[in-house]
Amino acid sequence: MAKNYGAAKAAYAAYGVDTDKAIETLKKVPVSLHCWQGDDVIGFDHDGPLTGGIQTTGNYPGKAKTPEELFADMDKVLSLCPGAKKINVHACYAIFEEDGFVDRDKIEPRHFKKWVEFAKERNMGLDFNPTFFSHPKVKDGLTLSSPDEETRNFWIEHGKACIRISQYFAEETGIPCVMNIWTGDGFKDVPADRMGPRMRYKESIEAILSEPYDFNKVKPCVESKVFGIGVEAYTAGSAEFALSFAAAHKEKCLPLMDNGHYHPTEVVSDKIPALLCFFPELALHVTRGIRWDSDHVVVLDDETKEIAKEIVRNDALDRVYIALDYFDAAINRVSAWTTGFRSMQKALLIALLTPNAMLKELQDKSQFTKLMAMHEAVKCLPFGEVWEQYCEECGVKGENEWFEEIEKYEAEVQSKRA
Repeated sequence: MAKNYGAAKAAYAAYGVDTDKAIETLKKVPVSLHCWQGDDVIGFDHDGPLTGGIQTTGNYPGKAKTPEELFADMDKVLSLCPGAKKINVHACYAIFEEDGFVDRDKIEPRHFKKWVEFAKERNMGLDFNPTFFSHPKVKDGLTLSSPDEETRNFWIEHGKACIRISQYFAEETGIPCVMNIWTGDGFKDVPADRMGPRMRYKESIEAILSEPYDFNKVKPCVESKVFGIGVEAYTAGSAEFALSFAAAHKEKCLPLMDNGHYHPTEVVSDKIPALLCFFPELALHVTRGIRWDSDHVVVLDDETKEIAKEIVRNDALDRVYIALDYFDAAINRVSAWTTGFRSMQKALLIALLTPNAMLKELQDKSQFTKLMAMHEAVKCLPFGEVWEQYCEECGVKGENEWFEEIEKYEAEVQSKRA
């Protein structure tokens, strides 16, 4: 391995790239691992189906059904993934113990104590998400934008409770908590009133953000979506709405972009540098949509690589909060988690190994012929050897080894679950 890495290091050096520096930089870039891949976005606060315009398909055996099983699965993933991590938690993953169940408008930090213990034992931060779906209080498909005041107030109180929990996460871990506000509110067919729901949605989010919090510790975000199952014609939280809200309230919230939440020909990679011109910070949910927001497992595809490149080439690793968001129940869930996390890390490493300064200089000098040639040349550089060195330095299995751990874990642990 050392010999292979030495040759790769020399190859990159010819382009002015320091592979050791790239590896050391990546070790410090946290990627937030989403808890909901492990149990198909069900959580622990209800037994009903997944609703709200999203869907998980497949029934691969071995799904986590208890907090203990979910934590065990996440530990296996963490052991197979290099680099810095955070854990991203949805509110429906509250853990109720001696005092029993409380509804979402009444959840408290104590219901997430085990998540804090899990994160602190592993020196990780926590991110958080109010859960505005899979609940009886979703009235006619609406939550924060509902014309029913009682419904809106319930969900506003839920959002405020999540602000308090996010503050608790940040104070306990010493790491800022990104809290993402997303709802599936919308209509199946063409609405008679498009503005009314959005005004109610705007006022509801403003009410949530009236809850006191330290913006240095809690990073509320507003996330858009173009459509969902059952809300094909209209969503209250459209791209224009979410971005405009964040811009109008930039002193207290951030924009969050999920690359599955736009029209199929739109790419988030192009939006990142545009938003960085105006926002000090922004957040991402990285997924893989096939034809729609299908939340397929992240792989090392072109858009994932371009997203990473735009973050790195714009010197924004400390300005962009990166989280994963996908859920596939058709394959082993631990493998899905691991594949997605490692793919995001690969994309970031490729970006760090790109001779960005040289390529920018060629563009600025209008040397577009050479720019194209250099773009193609760097694609042939021996990235794999640098990746293997990175994994070795982080103490995790390489590409030809980690899947054996998945097979062993499935046979010894997951296959024995009821």
